[in-house]
Amino acid sequence: MGIEVTVEGLTKSFGSQTVWEDVTLTLPAGEVSVMLGPSGTGKTVFLKSVIGLLRPERGRVLVDGVDMTSSPEHEIYEARKLFGVMFQDGALFGSMNLYDNIAFPLREHTRKKESQIREIVLERMELVGLLGSEAKLPGEISGGMRKRAGLARALVLDPQIVLCDEPDSGLYLSQLLIDLNAQIDATMLIVTHNLDIATTVPDNLGMLFRRRLVAFGPREMLLTSDEPVVRQFLGGHRHGPIGMAEEKDQQTLELEQELLPPPAVDIPPQLEPSPGLPPRQAVQRRRQRVLALQNQRRVAATAPLPGEEA
Repeated sequence: MGIEVTVEGLTKSFGSQTVWEDVTLTLPAGEVSVMLGPSGTGKTVFLKSVIGLLRPERGRVLVDGVDMTSSPEHEIYEARKLFGVMFQDGALFGSMNLYDNIAFPLREHTRKKESQIREIVLERMELVGLLGSEAKLPGEISGGMRKRAGLARALVLDPQIVLCDEPDSGLYLSQLLIDLNAQIDATMLIVTHNLDIATTVPDNLGMLFRRRLVAFGPREMLLTSDEPVVRQFLGGHRHGPIGMAEEKDQQTLELEQELLPPPAVDIPPQLEPSPGLPPRQAVQRRRQRVLALQNQRRVAATAPLPGEEA
């Protein structure tokens, strides 16, 4: 099973510009989480901070006992081996064919023989539907194929945590991510602005907006949220906080928010593994957590106020 990732009070700035502050959440072990947000809200910065490629000004990211923000460099380096990262557009080496691109982490970080490397690389290429394209260069294939090659490269070291940066190439890749989770039970974090991925793929859903984490939790709670910015983004509505001019006053904003439709009642079904694959273990873990959260809310709603008799 994958590893839990705990983020506590994370704050990141570039000079005087604060990207986001006091971000706190937990990526549950073995589950698929999606971080949403309009362009420019720091989703990729958040992903790079989780893996320790960027150092935040405050806060912690705990991975298997290692703080990716402040632990000794050799500990962070070892902890990074638990990760597989699919960067935007695949981030492939343009002068290498797909086979050598995907084999690169194995040659850099292991002492495996070329025969062993070949077996792993071809297995991962078959997994993402690229078998037979080993000799092609990144410039000779489509953007969707490049992303799948980037995913294959992210998987060759058998990561326990998989990070995906904007994997927006249609239903095939969305289904592939669900199938992958069913097979390896890895913890997965996807950052995206794609609503199809957000509504059909994750176990957990969060959103960054205006330097803060608006919400993070089980997908059912976010997809039915009455938070205005969440409703506007998921519904694709023109009125609301997103895109609001700075000079608008509070009264104008409140009037616009009244134009938003009510929160969704019907939740889109989550993608299931392809036929022949095992059921996702994450589904049962998430269901138990959602039930526990609902029970906590029910208890809190019926608890007496201070000064009242029990």
